[in-house]
Amino acid sequence: MALIDPATRGHPESPLRWTCKSTSKLAEELQRQQHPVTDRTVAALLKKAGYSLQSNRKTREGSSHRDRDAQFEYISQQVLAFQKEFQPVVSIDTKKKELVGEFYNAGREWRPKGDPERVNVHDFPDQKMGKAIPYGVYDLLHNEGWVSVGIDHDTAEFAAASLRRWWQSMGAQRFPRATRLLITADGGGSNSSRNRLWKVVLQALADELGFPLHVCHFPPGTSKWNKIEHRLFCFITKNWRGRPLITYKTVVNLIASTTTKAGLRVQAALDENNYQTGIEVSDEQLARVNITRASFHGEWNYSISPSA
Repeated sequence: MALIDPATRGHPESPLRWTCKSTSKLAEELQRQQHPVTDRTVAALLKKAGYSLQSNRKTREGSSHRDRDAQFEYISQQVLAFQKEFQPVVSIDTKKKELVGEFYNAGREWRPKGDPERVNVHDFPDQKMGKAIPYGVYDLLHNEGWVSVGIDHDTAEFAAASLRRWWQSMGAQRFPRATRLLITADGGGSNSSRNRLWKVVLQALADELGFPLHVCHFPPGTSKWNKIEHRLFCFITKNWRGRPLITYKTVVNLIASTTTKAGLRVQAALDENNYQTGIEVSDEQLARVNITRASFHGEWNYSISPSA
């Protein structure tokens, strides 16, 4: 127990202090201390003591806002109200960017014995292929997702374009009588609650669709609560694990082939447009946005209606 203590890791002079705590290394150290054991015995002892092999788990997202729970309740009320009237509700976000090319992809898949997929030793980005930027739109009511695979930059314009393509490809057919749309999103990224350009491009989208867009942002430090994370993105990751994302076509096909026993259906398409970064929005441009802020945290909850 002294050897595997996470605080002291045994005696300061122990060679295990800064080395891997594998069962073989532990057995070697115990043998040095006159305890004749094998690595298998060490493994059995660890299991008996309640230990198991574990990886890091991403759970800490920073400090919690005092109105965190109240915002969750507000979002839940809005979602239920929209769904009760059969109005569309979507969860949006950008999935982790992926290297395109013959690169290692974590996970395993069935292949002939002794014939693993050969990939590059180093993960240096391919200047020709670049990265894939999957931006997702998840329909909470129908358990359906749309993913635009970008090749340029993750910007507010790219986010709005992804929403537009979801509506044209899936949303309009599912909600032919829609009179408003509720969007739940993280507080940061290309669809940040503080992003001026995000509000400007939503205004253009509202004008195009002809109905208000209601937006609810999750409070700081709660991005993993976004429905799209565990209703869509996690299943995409499982579907392509162990498979090198050799081309953009491979990325799109693997996303579109993602399904679950619960009936998840996904459509995907490549977005080859270029999106400029660093666009500044003036006070005058922002003032032209037809925005109505909610009485409760108007910086997180607001609606943008078509221009008069």
